[in-house]
Amino acid sequence: MSKKQRSGIVYSTDPTFQYNDDSDEEPETLMPNQQELKVWLERKGGGKVVTAIKGWTGKTGDMEDLAKQLKTLCGTGGTAKDREILIQGDFRDKILTWLLAKGYKAKKAGG
Repeated sequence: MSKKQRSGIVYSTDPTFQYNDDSDEEPETLMPNQQELKVWLERKGGGKVVTAIKGWTGKTGDMEDLAKQLKTLCGTGGTAKDREILIQGDFRDKILTWLLAKGYKAKKAGG
């Protein structure tokens, strides 16, 4: 952690002092059959359509790996942030079929 991000503690004379940054650790990534993913269709600014996969439980790096596989599958761009994966375009059926084939618990959600 950089010195700029540490706030509150300036100096301690206690030789056994341990700095606690109070940051939440990421949960362990669940197995695919324990993930409960929901595949949504959303409209973003400018009327653009994206397929959103929500409900990820696990490490951000593993979510980014899944997002990369889905982007390759669909041949399009996308992103993974804030515990959701966004894929450009309407690929709900294709993504849902792929997720189910890989053992994920996934279903369509929304309208």
